[in-house]
Amino acid sequence: MTYSEIIDALYDLKDEEKVIFKEKKFGIKSNNSLGIYHKDLKGIAKNIGQDNKLALQLFDSGIYEGRILCSKIFNPKDITEPLMEKWVKSFENWEICDSFSMGLFSKSRFATTKILEWTERAPEFEKRAGFTIIASYCMADKTSDNELFEHFFPILKREANDDRLYVKKAVNWALRNIGKRNIDLNKKAIQVANDILKYDSKSAKWIAKNALTELQKEGIRMSDYPRALYRPPLHTK
Repeated sequence: MTYSEIIDALYDLKDEEKVIFKEKKFGIKSNNSLGIYHKDLKGIAKNIGQDNKLALQLFDSGIYEGRILCSKIFNPKDITEPLMEKWVKSFENWEICDSFSMGLFSKSRFATTKILEWTERAPEFEKRAGFTIIASYCMADKTSDNELFEHFFPILKREANDDRLYVKKAVNWALRNIGKRNIDLNKKAIQVANDILKYDSKSAKWIAKNALTELQKEGIRMSDYPRALYRPPLHTK
């Protein structure tokens, strides 16, 4: 598909009622939105395939859905820090923040660098991006040992008092996903949640209680990463 064909396809799906619905139902406030559901954008992205040049053109179109498409067709291996900084500063809601953070940033070689940087940022969705990368990186990185993920616990504890909706939800998400990586990190995440539970703020108590409900659930599913340690191959005679 050419750039013009993609733009035409987006405008063919334009639905102003969906713009209103997404804001009321999901809190997705977006500028220059055509009102296209994420699942439909995934279908378009699948037809395009990876194409960095088109991705950059779509982002620069200024069309909200064009920017989400950018996050889906840009090759994570080719991302640069200047591009990441340009994109993160444009985030205006959780949907586009998570699309970039999960689909691109967590799979890039700068993932851990941006976790450390962005979780200290003041803007709500720049900070959320840092925690969303943590949540996704737990699944994207299948080989790192527990020590790497334990380094994120002090960050979660430091920011647990941030009462902004999309920050506290991301802190909670990151804590839960670390705790579902393997049984040892589960135990440590539960301990961290109990530490956060002692904080006075409402946001911290919500983060901790919600995380404990899931992390202590009977039959919780673990990823068992790294598999070499937590799910070693069976040896047969």
